[in-house]
Amino acid sequence: MATIDEELGALERDIRQLKIEYDQYFGGGRKRPPNEIEWRIDLVVKKYGERSGDMKIGQRFRFNNLTQTYAKYKDIFRKKLRQKEEGTVQRHFGAAAKAIEAERAKAAEAAQAQTATAIAEAPAAFRIVCSHPDQEAEKVDRLFQAFLQAKKFAGEKVDKLSHAGFAEFVRKKTKDLQKQNAGADVEYVVETIDGQVKLKALVKA
Repeated sequence: MATIDEELGALERDIRQLKIEYDQYFGGGRKRPPNEIEWRIDLVVKKYGERSGDMKIGQRFRFNNLTQTYAKYKDIFRKKLRQKEEGTVQRHFGAAAKAIEAERAKAAEAAQAQTATAIAEAPAAFRIVCSHPDQEAEKVDRLFQAFLQAKKFAGEKVDKLSHAGFAEFVRKKTKDLQKQNAGADVEYVVETIDGQVKLKALVKA
């Protein structure tokens, strides 16, 4: 029986494959939309949506990120499906008008594809105040998981990242900033800018 981490890994791969196969469908490379993969994803989303209490904090955060990305994709796919269906209506235009219409449809599909890529590569910024990392192991873990998942979505390597090394970095960074700012609270922000994941430490006023 697959573990939760294995099923979440399979869910992540299925979401990526779903995007690829929908792009092929909208581009004319597939005759039918990838309903089987979408059905499989929906089953896993429903399963863990009802069993969120079985997951650890890091697993729950990863699951929420994946479901948010999937929901955004579904919205894009639904709009493109509607456009595709509306485009099947026979129109009695001249050759020139048809050519212009085809170019417009192509440009619209390209814009939608760029939007989908941007969503996948730039998940919403994650923010958390972590002023006492030695006493806030849960917050450090959530921050690490957010950083890890953002890097994975951006296609960056994560094999050299370790929880212990990350926790030590947060501890030192927090201590340094509080020395400079009289023990102020420190907020950490994980965000993707121009395809690159950034981890920022900000002093809270």
